[in-house]
Amino acid sequence: MTFRELNLKDEILSAIEELGYEQPMPVQEKTIPFVLEQSADVVALAQTGTGKTAAFGLPLLNLIDPETEQVQALVLAPTRELCIQITNDLKNYAKYLKGVRIVPVYGGEDIRVQLRQLDHTPQIVVATPGRLIDLLKRGKVNLEHISFLVLDEADEMLNMGFKEDIETILERTPEDRRTMLFSATMPKEIAAIARNYMKDFEEITVGTKNAGAENVEHIYYLCQAKQRYEVLKRIADMNPDIYGIVFCRTRQETKEVAEKLMNDGYNADALHGDLSQAQRDTVMKKFRERHIQLLVATDVAARGLDVSDLTHVINYNLPDDVEVYTHRSGRTGRAGKKGVSVSIIHSKEKFKIKQLERTLKKTFEKRPIPNGLEVCKKQLFHLINRMQQVEVNEEQIAPYIGQIMNQLEYLDKEELLKRFVSLEFNRFLDYYKDAPDLNIPEKTKESREKREGREGRAGGRGKKTGEKVRLKIKLGDQEGITPKRLLGIINDVTGDKSISIGSIEITSKFSFFDVYADQVNQLLTAFSRNSNLQVLEAKGSKSFEERRGERRPFGGDDWGGRRERRDERPARRERHPDFSDKPWRKGRERNYSGARKK
Repeated sequence: MTFRELNLKDEILSAIEELGYEQPMPVQEKTIPFVLEQSADVVALAQTGTGKTAAFGLPLLNLIDPETEQVQALVLAPTRELCIQITNDLKNYAKYLKGVRIVPVYGGEDIRVQLRQLDHTPQIVVATPGRLIDLLKRGKVNLEHISFLVLDEADEMLNMGFKEDIETILERTPEDRRTMLFSATMPKEIAAIARNYMKDFEEITVGTKNAGAENVEHIYYLCQAKQRYEVLKRIADMNPDIYGIVFCRTRQETKEVAEKLMNDGYNADALHGDLSQAQRDTVMKKFRERHIQLLVATDVAARGLDVSDLTHVINYNLPDDVEVYTHRSGRTGRAGKKGVSVSIIHSKEKFKIKQLERTLKKTFEKRPIPNGLEVCKKQLFHLINRMQQVEVNEEQIAPYIGQIMNQLEYLDKEELLKRFVSLEFNRFLDYYKDAPDLNIPEKTKESREKREGREGRAGGRGKKTGEKVRLKIKLGDQEGITPKRLLGIINDVTGDKSISIGSIEITSKFSFFDVYADQVNQLLTAFSRNSNLQVLEAKGSKSFEERRGERRPFGGDDWGGRRERRDERPARRERHPDFSDKPWRKGRERNYSGARKK
C-alpha cells in the first residue's frame, strides 16, 4: 500500500512525498483509513517511534476546515519537547494547505509569546496539559467547538501525574467530539480513561499489546553492583559509534555517572530535573547534533524526547515497572532500524529479567562482559575502518604531501602502519593491559555446598549476632512501599549483599527497619552518596527484637529470595520523637557498640 491509496488530499500527499514518505507504516496503514472513513473513537497501541504522529496528523489535516477560524482539533502531549516535535511535523505535513494554522502551547516559555500567537485563532492547538489549563482559565483558548481530541503518549501523561489535568480538559470539550488515544502500553488507568471518556472506540494494536518494539535486541550483563560504572565504560568502548541514552534511577546518580564519563574522556552529558529550561535545551541541541554520544538521564527528564537513530538504550538501573522499561527500550529501533537495549544488573536482579521476558514475550540474551583484549581489538579495527572510509580532499592536502613524503621516506610500509596504529591505539592498550575480569563466576554445585555448610542454611548470608539499631526512611504507604520494595531500594543503593535487614514496620509516611550496629554507618554513607532519599536513626528507640522479644511485625521476600517469619498479629506502633528535620550526621552521636557518648 502507498499513501496515495489512503484518500488523502493532494496538498498533503505533495508535502509528505517531499519528506520521503512512500509507504505507510503499520500503525498509519491501520489508523488513517479508519479515522477518515469511520466515526468511532480510536485507541491505538504502538511503540514510540512507529509513526504515530502521521497516523493521527494526516487524517486530522485532511478533515479540518481551513476556512473556519476556530479551534477544531486539540493534541495533548506530555512534554515540551514532544509538543514542539508534533507541531513541527504537522506544519511540514500542512505545507501546501492554505489557511491552516497550528499553534503549540507549553510551559517553560514566556506565556506572552503564546498569547500573541493565539490572537489569530488556529485550527489546531498542540499543548501540554498544565499550560493549556492556564490558557483556558485566562479565556484565551476555547474548546467548545473542537471536533477532534488526540491524547498522544497517554501512558506517559499519566505517569507524570496529569490524570486530573486531562480529566479537567476533557470536561471542557463537547461530548460529540472524536477522541484518538495513542499509547505505547495499556495500563489500567488508560483503560479507565477510554471507558469513561470515549464512546464506541476501536482498539488498533500494532504488534503485541504492552510488548516491546520489534526491532530492539534485548541483552544484559551481570556484574557486582559496585562495578556498574566499569561495565558501562566497557559497553561504550566496545561500541565506538554508540549513540544512546543511559538511564539512571536518581538525579544524583545521573549527575555522578555523567561527570565520571566526561572526566574519563567520553562525549557525555546529563539530563535531569535540576537543569533550567535553557540548560536542558542546550544539552538536547548538542545531543541531537551528535556532539554528545551518551546522554545520561532520569526517566522523568527523558520523557517526551524524540531523538532519531539511537543505537543503544542502556539501563544503568532496571526500572521497577515493565511499562517504564518498554518506554526506555522503545527509544531505539525506530522507523524500521535496529536498536539495542542493554541492562547492567547484579545477581539479585536476575528475577527481574525473567519477569520482563514473560511480560514482553522477548528473549533477553546474557552476554559476557568484554575483557581488555576484546575492547582493544574492537577499537583497533574501528580505527582501520575509519581510515578506509575517510574522504580524501586531494586539493587541500596537495601542498603538504611533498614535505610529508620527504619526512617519512625512511620508513617502510610496515613500519609506517605500526606507527600509525600505535599513535591512536596505545592509550587503549595502556588502560586495558591490567584490566580485571568483571564477570561474576558461575556458582558450581560444589561451591554452593561449601557455602551452605559454612553459612548454616541454603542460600543464606550467615547468621549475625549483636546489637541492632532502628533506622527510618521517609517512604511509606503513601508511596506504595512494601517490605519487598524497601529491601529492593536498600539493595540497589548499597550494592552490598552482606548488609542484613531485620524487622520492618511501614507507616503512612515512614518505613522503620532494623540493621546490625556494625553495618549502620556503611548503610547511611551509601544513602548519603548515592540517593536523594535520607535515612535517619530512629532516636530514642530500641530495635524491634529488643522491644518485642524477637517478634517480627512484617514478613516478606527480599530480592534475594529470603523470607522473614510473618507475625499474625499487627505491629504495635510506639510513640517516638520525630527527628526527621535533623540529618543523622548532626544528631547525637551513638557509640555503636551499644553505649551513648557522653
